[in-house]
Amino acid sequence: MTTNRTFYVSSQNGNDTNPGDAPDRAFRSLARVRDINFQPGDRLLLERGSVFQGEFLHLTARGTAEAPILVDAYGEGPLPAIHAAGSGLWYQNYGGHLDNVVHTWKGYVSSAVLLYDAEYITLRNLEITNHPQLPGERYNQGDRMNRTGVSVIAKDCGTLHQIELDHLYIHHVEGNVYDKHLNNGGIYMSVSRPQDEEKTGIARYDGVHIHHCRVEDCRRWGMAVGYTYQHDKFTTLELPDEVVEKYGSTNVLIEHNSLKNIGGDGITPMYCFRPLVQYNVSENIALDMNSEVYTEAGERQGMTAAAMWPWKCKTAIFQFNEAYSTFFNQDGEAWDADSGDGTIYQYNYSHDNAGGCIMFCEGESVNNIFRYNLSVNDGTGTITPVRNVDAHIYNNTFYIPEGVPFIRPGMSEGGILVENNIFLYAGREPKREEWHHQTEKAVYRNNLYCNYQNVPREDDQAIIVDSASEVIVKPGSGPVRAGEETNSREEKTTVFDGCRLCKDSPARGRGKTIENNGGKDFFGNLLGEKKDLGAC
Repeated sequence: MTTNRTFYVSSQNGNDTNPGDAPDRAFRSLARVRDINFQPGDRLLLERGSVFQGEFLHLTARGTAEAPILVDAYGEGPLPAIHAAGSGLWYQNYGGHLDNVVHTWKGYVSSAVLLYDAEYITLRNLEITNHPQLPGERYNQGDRMNRTGVSVIAKDCGTLHQIELDHLYIHHVEGNVYDKHLNNGGIYMSVSRPQDEEKTGIARYDGVHIHHCRVEDCRRWGMAVGYTYQHDKFTTLELPDEVVEKYGSTNVLIEHNSLKNIGGDGITPMYCFRPLVQYNVSENIALDMNSEVYTEAGERQGMTAAAMWPWKCKTAIFQFNEAYSTFFNQDGEAWDADSGDGTIYQYNYSHDNAGGCIMFCEGESVNNIFRYNLSVNDGTGTITPVRNVDAHIYNNTFYIPEGVPFIRPGMSEGGILVENNIFLYAGREPKREEWHHQTEKAVYRNNLYCNYQNVPREDDQAIIVDSASEVIVKPGSGPVRAGEETNSREEKTTVFDGCRLCKDSPARGRGKTIENNGGKDFFGNLLGEKKDLGAC
């Protein structure tokens, strides 16, 4: 049944005795909304300027493809604000231990917004917080309350379709920094074991779109999508398409979001089939991953975080993203191809990340591709190949700060094929590099090396250059928080022009042909027969 009703809520001018069917007859509280049995086509509108202090919005509404449900703002002024302040408690239960048995799998969670078995629904134009501490509660205590800005749960309705989060401003959500997979942080979408799976079907998502959201000052996660009770179906090295499509989430798109000051990880799709993560910007990720804050984990471990990465996904694509100022920890990189099959990072820009540019993590990380990316001043070690099966690293430009090795010390042993790249070392003196640090599985071919004393022994086509100014227009340049400007690389002039090759650069026309190379470079230029080295 489609009703196409519109309900209005105003903390300023409403009254809960009103019918809520017009702006001048609006409800006053979100508690009144819980009395509504939403039908396909219904709209719930919150008045701009309204502040719902100590309130929460929990919905089980289910629209249809033809008649989705909309939660949005109306009127003029600032976004309507939901300040949960630890309210909105519900009990999360995955139905069994997680893929790492030390991780917490059940417990109470406070969520400002909860979409529980909801589908064909859009949440738009809201400000959301959830942060005041309870009496006697410390920020980093081990049993701190789990908190979320927006929680989404799939459980007893099989596949949930078309969940859209659009233009949300989520900030100051201070959850439990140790409970990685309870719904802690800005946005967290997870999947719990159904009460009767044979009756309702496998719980999962098909169609998630998170875009134009701003997430700031949140712990633990910025955005996480897809953690599932079906994790035991994802144990093979190469993940069959049919398995991931059946048990994981599909049609997941995360784009045009901004994240800043996140205690743990930034953006992570989990157990997804071909998720696309693009045009996002992260700053100051992994704030709490240090021994001063992370003191009461107990057996939960988990003092690691990176900016944007997939977990157990098939053919995840990360492109046109910017990650910078990720804090140092065991990870601390901009990017991390973690325990998945076929992860592709392309056309991304990382800079000033304390843990490096990218990690290829553990023995279940396979068929990885890293191409046409720009890394500027990423620290500790540019590449971290941790026992991964393989990674094809080609046509990237690495501007490496003084004293930083290409392979991160103490975290290697993985396989990497490195070709068509530009290495620009920014030290005052040429560096003697350990190109095979703790791994004999590293192979280098046809790269350009600037300001190095030595090159890899097997790179018999190495191009050796003394000065970076011979190679690119303005070595070490690059914008900070380029944001939407990163989307305009195909314009005649861009904020990345200092990273372009010089007119007579020795990198021009020296690239070897690589099959299935994506067809375009960092700037969107079509790759012709005569290929260049580097990303740009």
